[in-house]
Parts: sequence; C-alpha cells; structure tokens
Amino acid sequence: MNPGIHFFPALANLFFPHVCCGCGTDLLEEKNIFCIYCLAAMPLTGFEQCAGNPVEKIFWGRAEIQSASAHLYFTKKSPVQQSLHRFKYKGRKEIGSYFGKCMGRALKKSGRFRDCQLILPLPLYKSREQKRGYNQAAVLGHAISAEMNIPQFMRCLERVKGTATQTHKNRIQRWQNMEDKFRVKRKELICGKHILLVDDVITTGATLEACAKTLLRIEGVSLSIATLAHSVSA
Repeated sequence: MNPGIHFFPALANLFFPHVCCGCGTDLLEEKNIFCIYCLAAMPLTGFEQCAGNPVEKIFWGRAEIQSASAHLYFTKKSPVQQSLHRFKYKGRKEIGSYFGKCMGRALKKSGRFRDCQLILPLPLYKSREQKRGYNQAAVLGHAISAEMNIPQFMRCLERVKGTATQTHKNRIQRWQNMEDKFRVKRKELICGKHILLVDDVITTGATLEACAKTLLRIEGVSLSIATLAHSVSA
C-alpha cells in the first residue's frame, strides 16, 4: 500500500486539525462538525412548539408577530457561543448550514410556521457583508428554505445605514441605534405575503423589531421570526 495515501491527510490534519466546533476536541468523526458530547448537550429551547414563548413575548406591544422562535439558548463561553463565533467570523459556513437544517426541521415539525410563504434573512450593511464574505442569516435561511420548501429572497430588503455595535447598549439605546436602518427595495415581491424573518441571535430584539416595523408597513404583509439562538443577556 502506498504510504502517501495516509501521509497527506495526516499532514493536513496536523496543520488544519478537524476539531469539534463547540468544545474544540479532536475526538470526532471526520464527517461531523460536533462531537457526541456537544450534540447531547445542545441547549434546545423547544420554543417553536410553544405560543407565548420568551421570544414572542419580546415583541408583545412592539410589533405584530404571528409566531417567533429561537432554536438554542445562548450563554457566554458555551459551545453555542464558540460555534457561532466560528460561523460568523472564521468563515465556517458549514456550521450555519448544519444549524439551519436543524431549525428548518424543527419549524416544519411544529406546524406553527406552516403558512410562511417566503424567507427574508436579516440584511447586513454592505461593507460588513463584504468584509465577512457572506451574511450569516442568509446561510441559515438557505438551509431553512431547503427543509421547509419555501423560497428565500435575498435582495428585496436592505440595511441602508451602518450601525455601531449593539453589544454594550441597553434596550433603548439599541432601538435608537437601529431606527430607520432598513428599506424594502422590491415591495411587489412581498406584498400580501407571510414572511419568515431569519437572524442568528436575538437579545433585546431591537434590530429585528426595527426590521419588522419596516416590513409590516407593506400592504398585506404578516410576519414570523426564527433565530438560531436566544441570549438572555442584554
């Protein structure tokens, strides 16, 4: 047997080790992105099954949302945070595709999102998307679209102004930071439709609220929201 067959994969693994996206261990199969321990401990919310869940309550009295959900709980220094960091900032789009498929299956199974007719990913400002190379919400949305068999529209909604980071802002400051930051470019594509708005993490909901209010001004639009994770820290 040619020793080179085993040498080159081993050499590649030395410089580019295949490790769990959650905890960093190398004790996982080559085809997997999470180890069995992270998969077993994945903090699923089950929100897609429950009306009046904590994500829906965020929007009560703020925007008329039909249904809303977050797939996972987000806590600092957790495997979810580590995997989201790799997804958003390290080019690991396959993490988003994996989570998007999980989201799509859960949303479809719940039945509460069956009437959604199209998916809109929350847009990034152009310069930020160009720097990152992709919009993480669109990666999630693409996988959700395939699982739920509803189309994703990419360019009829845009973020028209850049924003400062939301990380250290309170709820009021976050809302002020997002006011008038979104615009619908192709109203005819979404008029009269039930939209599923997709994003990665929801904290106070200020960004999604601002986008939702922009969309709900369009005649006949109804809106549901799906995020990958729910952070309880403001």
